[in-house]
Amino acid sequence: QVQLVESGGGLAQVGGSLRLSCAASGRTFRSYGMGWFRQAPGKEREFVAAISWNGDTTHYVDSVKGRFTISRDNAKNTVLLQMNSLKPEDTAVYYCAAGGTFRVVPAEADVNYWGQGTQVTVSS
Repeated sequence: QVQLVESGGGLAQVGGSLRLSCAASGRTFRSYGMGWFRQAPGKEREFVAAISWNGDTTHYVDSVKGRFTISRDNAKNTVLLQMNSLKPEDTAVYYCAAGGTFRVVPAEADVNYWGQGTQVTVSS
């Protein structure tokens, strides 16, 4: 019902910036909460950021607060993740996710649809 495609990943230097984009196709996009998860090598996938279905609530993992910003444009069926002040610890595959309202921090079990992932690598 919903297909998600990420773009914007790549290489960045420490302290640099990247902006990830998630393009959604299918119906009822506006009724879904949207978010981003990431998975580093050898680690489990973790929550990064989420925005509620109507855009009035956002959540972030503590490690990215003040550096990352999630936003959505329902008219364009897109979700963005602006990443500033990047650190090597941000290196991971980033996944776009869609689920329920996402008024609270979502767990993986709350996600109904996943993107294919995009690699982000941060180095000195």
